[in-house]
Amino acid sequence: MNPFTKRTIIIGVVAILALIFFLTVNPFSWNDAGNRTVVERTTGEQIVQFAPGIFYAGFFAKEKEWPNQISVTYQDQNAQLDIADNGIEVGQIMVRFSDATTANVKGITQFILPSDEKEMILIHNTHRTPQSLVVKRLAPYTKECLQSSAQLMSSEKHYGGGRAQMAQDFMDQLKEGVYLLKTEENIVFDSLEREPKRVYQTQIQYDKKSAAPKRKQSSIKEYGITVADAAITDVDYEDQVDEKLKKIIDAVTKSSISKQELMTAQQQTLTAKAKGEQALVEIEYQQKQEQTRQVVEAETKVKVAEQEKLQQRVAYDASILEAKKIKELADAQAYARARIMRADGALEMKLKAQVEVQKVWADAFSKYTGAIVPQFQTGGGTTTNGALNFMDIMTAKTAKDFALDMKNTNVSGQ
Repeated sequence: MNPFTKRTIIIGVVAILALIFFLTVNPFSWNDAGNRTVVERTTGEQIVQFAPGIFYAGFFAKEKEWPNQISVTYQDQNAQLDIADNGIEVGQIMVRFSDATTANVKGITQFILPSDEKEMILIHNTHRTPQSLVVKRLAPYTKECLQSSAQLMSSEKHYGGGRAQMAQDFMDQLKEGVYLLKTEENIVFDSLEREPKRVYQTQIQYDKKSAAPKRKQSSIKEYGITVADAAITDVDYEDQVDEKLKKIIDAVTKSSISKQELMTAQQQTLTAKAKGEQALVEIEYQQKQEQTRQVVEAETKVKVAEQEKLQQRVAYDASILEAKKIKELADAQAYARARIMRADGALEMKLKAQVEVQKVWADAFSKYTGAIVPQFQTGGGTTTNGALNFMDIMTAKTAKDFALDMKNTNVSGQ
């Protein structure tokens, strides 16, 4: 066998044994982010590595990882005590309200483990594993705080708006410690069942000097564990409570409907009244408008009549003046004619009349077709023209009828 090959084999075996030994007794270790590692050295010394990364633990040291935060969840029906995502499921928690009704509560509570090394070592030495810490301390403490919060109210009060108060009481007790409670007996009238009932009201005990709530010593404060957050996600009442709440809801609904109907009726009454008043106002307004119109119309007629009367008066006065003017002109003309007639004997009129008369007989004479001169004459004497004789006769007659005086009369002498 080749000496070189034999030597190589021996070196390889030794290296493998050395690696195994080193891995077995490796003094270095690794701490994951989000965890802390409790180390127990062969000397009995215990340390806690909080920072993530590689660190020196020591030869043959024992190590145990703990999460920085542990979530206690109570969502499922059954508990599952394995750590998953730094949380442990402990199952739904049953609580009892002050009226003796029960409910299953769902939720989650997050606890922060202490950053102090001594407190962390105490937790490690007491519980050894996160599961043991949750089962023996965190879950019972959570359940105690929940039950204490539920005892401070009835299921009906919780349903009617007490959820936030219960959550607040729950958080306060988780952080500071469970309340010390006292129970008082009271007689109240049940509006649903219409009969008096004996109820027990649970109240918080207060210190007379400080007025602060009395509390049971917190089972997590002594280990430096704090509460990061707590939430009640659901409360599932027992069937009896659901039936009672259903009756209450029905009664409240009917009452609300009745109140709404009453309010609607009242509103309709007010609306009808308002509409009636509005109609009356409109009628009154229309009547006043009609009255105003009639008054204005009457006043207008009066003013128009007065105006017409004034116009008639003016026209009458104008007609009087015009009549007076005409009369005065007529009188003046008559006077003038009279003066003229007195002055010339109405010569102008007589002449006009004579002219007209002459025109008439002359016209008639001109149309005469008979013999003007007799065809046969007897006797002697001076021979005359018949036509001329007729004209002389008519002229003389006209002058006589009108008593024509051709002499000029002295007007001033009259």
